[in-house]
Amino acid sequence: MTTDTITQQTKGGFGTAPVFFTAISTILGAILFLRFGYAVGAVGFWGVMVIILLGHLVTIPTALAISEIATNTRVEGGGEYFIISRSFGLKIGSTIGITLYLSQAISIAFYVIAFTEAFEPLFNWWSAVFGFNLPRQVISVPTLVVLAMLIMRKGADLGMKMLYIVVAMLFLSLFLFFIGPAIDPGEDLSRTPGNNFALFNSDHIFVWFAICFPAFTGMTAGVGLSGDLKNPGKSIPLGTMGATVAGLLIYLLVVWKLSVSASQADLSEEQLIMARIAVFGGFIIPVGLAASTFSSALGSILVAPRTIQALALDKSFPSRRLNLFLSKGKGETNEPINGTLVSFFIALVFVLMGNVDMVAQIISMFFLITYGTLCLISFINHFGSPPSYRPRFKSKWYFSLGGFLLSVWIMFMIHPLYTIVSYAVIVSIYLFIEQYNKDEKGLVDIFEGALFQLNRRLRVFIQKHKSSMPSEEWRPSAICISSNSFERDKVMELMKWLSHQHGFGTYFHYIEGYYSKQTYTESQKILQQLIDRQKEHGSALYIDTMISPSYTSAIAQVIQTPSISGMENNMVVFEYDKSRPEELARIIDNINLAKAGEFDICIFAGSSYPIRNRFGIHVWIRETDEKNTNLMILLGFIIMSHPDWCKSQIKIFITTTRESDTVKEETKERIAAGRLPITLTNIEITILSPGQTVSDVIGIHSKYAGLTIIGFREEIIKHDAMKFFTSFDGIGDILFVNASQYKEI
Repeated sequence: MTTDTITQQTKGGFGTAPVFFTAISTILGAILFLRFGYAVGAVGFWGVMVIILLGHLVTIPTALAISEIATNTRVEGGGEYFIISRSFGLKIGSTIGITLYLSQAISIAFYVIAFTEAFEPLFNWWSAVFGFNLPRQVISVPTLVVLAMLIMRKGADLGMKMLYIVVAMLFLSLFLFFIGPAIDPGEDLSRTPGNNFALFNSDHIFVWFAICFPAFTGMTAGVGLSGDLKNPGKSIPLGTMGATVAGLLIYLLVVWKLSVSASQADLSEEQLIMARIAVFGGFIIPVGLAASTFSSALGSILVAPRTIQALALDKSFPSRRLNLFLSKGKGETNEPINGTLVSFFIALVFVLMGNVDMVAQIISMFFLITYGTLCLISFINHFGSPPSYRPRFKSKWYFSLGGFLLSVWIMFMIHPLYTIVSYAVIVSIYLFIEQYNKDEKGLVDIFEGALFQLNRRLRVFIQKHKSSMPSEEWRPSAICISSNSFERDKVMELMKWLSHQHGFGTYFHYIEGYYSKQTYTESQKILQQLIDRQKEHGSALYIDTMISPSYTSAIAQVIQTPSISGMENNMVVFEYDKSRPEELARIIDNINLAKAGEFDICIFAGSSYPIRNRFGIHVWIRETDEKNTNLMILLGFIIMSHPDWCKSQIKIFITTTRESDTVKEETKERIAAGRLPITLTNIEITILSPGQTVSDVIGIHSKYAGLTIIGFREEIIKHDAMKFFTSFDGIGDILFVNASQYKEI
């Protein structure tokens, strides 16, 4: 490529080639030259094949996710961070961006340390002549300083000009390696090339995976040039996927070439074993190593500062002064001058450590958690299917899910404690960012879409596979409508008890009137107030509003409303204040409307007494009312499962004119068959005296009960219902129950 072409491309924005070459030069880097030989010698040909396969099973889904996201939004500077944050929101983007930036900054140090290994002949000569080992830092530290100064002075344009030279040297060294002859073992038969194919050492495979994994992470290096690309939506997918596939093929060929050209002993003993295989290897392999590591370091020092600059421009850090400092740029291209300085000092710390393997394992954990998190968010976004997610390049949800699960598994295999600590750190970062970016899109929004899709599919599935067998287990799916939500909340408490563990509940606040902009606005304000109130109590009750011109029409609408549980609503709960019997009249007028839909009917009569949970639940059973009996006992048990009633108990009263022992034994058998936690001591048989009414007996025994449950038959509605429901004024809260059909306990 000519200088004029490069200049023209820089002015108008880079094309696909820089993305490909930046990625491939990072992929074919330090690990390829310095550690693949050791890895083949340690775990064998097939062991390294497993490492390469596992590595790409993580990186390819990540590359697909990045490529997909890059075609979903207009891409600017900031590389992977910008793409992620604009698709998934600033909270998620900043969280992944911070870990991604640390990975990139530490990668600078890793490649500089590896670059120093190209001078191994110099270090060997120094040791032989002067009698002591020269520290690697005499090369690595000046190299880092020079690299940082060049980038700060010349920027991305210089990086691209150098990149093509570096890539040419890299491919030349690989070509000479592939055409090189096998190592002559001489008379030592144990050093015969090709004895690596029989070795598969699984004991240390994840140790070597952690050391080799940085070799696979270069596939997204070109994404960091997003702000300098002419058409990022096209160049990023093509360049990234092209480099990933090319890198995979070259890795496989290199491992095969090493295995057929050198023995296990040679591979395990010599760091630059490729130099003994390649044509002119003593010169070209150190040059290729220097070229690849320098280009990788160059790519990292181009990308890392742009990532932290983009983070600061989005005000991802809590300090305004820090955001201004890190976002500062220079010149027309806004070169991240301060971001480069910060990245330099982070890299310097790790360069001073000077150990390739240790830094490689640190990078591996950072990249694995970053890639795993990215794949998880990609999967959730796929599953949630938000309308705003419309990428031109489309991956598959199962690739993203597989990439996430595999990355977590590999991290645990490398080091379980570090994995737990890593995920604890990334969760802490997210929670910290959420504190000062509450209004931005975050995990809740992503999961909301996924839960919406899950709920939709479950509801459709339940409807299609709903059993019509009479033996289907019953549970309440109750609906209640009331206009008195703020005047009295006892019925909401009842609905909360019903929907706590065993059932479902939907409460509608009734607004009388015609549907209009005014009534709709009013309903939304009321709805939010009720939801906020329920949050304080940790309720599982679903709240909504209903606007209708009459109470009857409101009931007709409510009983036809689908349940959020996925199962059909089966119970209607009415409520009235015992001190206002006129409210009872309109309930009685509409019971038959609800009964037409075969709903169980509950009428809650609220008293002026506060809820007295500690006095328990009293269930009153009449022998002539068998259809209601099991429903009343079940409701008592369901309500009792709520923590509000943890210090209470159910007491069952049976009114009869027969022998009390016979009735008690029958009740005992019924409760035992239903496995309900009710003992004989909680059952009391009440024999009615001549002329004594049920309401008289209940008034005596349940005067202080927390809740009294009483059954009523359809005949009551037809014959003086007002007299029946108002004849229990001497006791507290009452739940009148009418079952549409017999229930199995």
